Amino acid sequence: MANFTIVAGARPNFMKIAPIIHQLQKKQAAGIPVQFRLVHTGQHYDQKMSGDFFEQLSIPEPDANLGGGGGTQAEQTASIMIAFEKELMENRPDLVLVVGDVTSTLACSIAAKKLQIDVAHVEGGIRSGDLSMPEEINRMVTDSITDHFFTTSEIANSNLRKSGVAEDKIHFVGNTMIDTLMAQMPRFVRPKGEIFEKLVPGEYFVMTMHRPANVDQEHKLKAMIDAILEGTEGLPIVFPVHPRTAKNLQSLGIEAPNLLMSDPLGYLEFNYLVKNAKGVITDSGGITEEASVMNIPCITLRDNTERAETIHLGTNELVGTDPKKLKPYLEKIMQGEWKQYKGIPLWDGKTSERIVDILIKNYPAN
Repeated sequence: MANFTIVAGARPNFMKIAPIIHQLQKKQAAGIPVQFRLVHTGQHYDQKMSGDFFEQLSIPEPDANLGGGGGTQAEQTASIMIAFEKELMENRPDLVLVVGDVTSTLACSIAAKKLQIDVAHVEGGIRSGDLSMPEEINRMVTDSITDHFFTTSEIANSNLRKSGVAEDKIHFVGNTMIDTLMAQMPRFVRPKGEIFEKLVPGEYFVMTMHRPANVDQEHKLKAMIDAILEGTEGLPIVFPVHPRTAKNLQSLGIEAPNLLMSDPLGYLEFNYLVKNAKGVITDSGGITEEASVMNIPCITLRDNTERAETIHLGTNELVGTDPKKLKPYLEKIMQGEWKQYKGIPLWDGKTSERIVDILIKNYPAN
């Protein structure tokens, strides 16, 4: 029987593994001899960041929780590697499947390969070119030891070829985040709370900020918020606040009647807001993918992106981290002159089907 271990560590991982798990469950129901073990590394251990996602996305309870949250990058990596090595020695699979670019992805890939277990990387090959980002280090190291790459775009395929990866290891399958988005869209629900009840579809913005370049320098954070407030012309701005950002905002005393700050939201609630927004302002990578497919204007407050296809074919624009550059982009959104979604190849809701078929083909039942 083919036997896979699937790793989830942080919030974005859950959206990426959910459709893969659902496809494996379908194969099991059809009598195909395949089994999987779900390992939660515990990298995000807050209930809102983890537990709610398992419930909302119909993911089964993990078979193991490694409790690897907290500490520095190195401490977290070491903690997860130690715990995951033990997990693999007790429950050895044919292959470990990792997703995305978080610390857990790197740590579990290394632990698996040192035990001579194959690794498959969902979202292999994407690059920002920015080595100051921990995620870029995670991606590069993981891809240097991966056996099978499940890629989201031709750009990722090209990156892998340039680094010498053999063609038969590269599987262009699409984006599992979009599988989840399409499957869950009918279940999107307005968040509960007074600030959400008065929102008019198409007449508010959604904002997320968490990257140190944007939120750790107080004067820069204030300048960015001021520029956003000015450019959105009084429209409500819904801002689910990351704990680090909330602390900095509090010390700066930033507030405005139309700046509606909330706790982090669940997947179904957050994407309800995005789907009905006039525009999105973010420094997240994954949100640019979802906004693009939902054809919602998206401004990215970063100097680089590992998801260039959202710019070429999606609704995303890379504005940078200079608040002075925001104005013309916000004017375009306000005037209804933003570009439309052109369609990204294989972002069709069927990526996880392709992944599971490839896994079963390459790891047939013993």
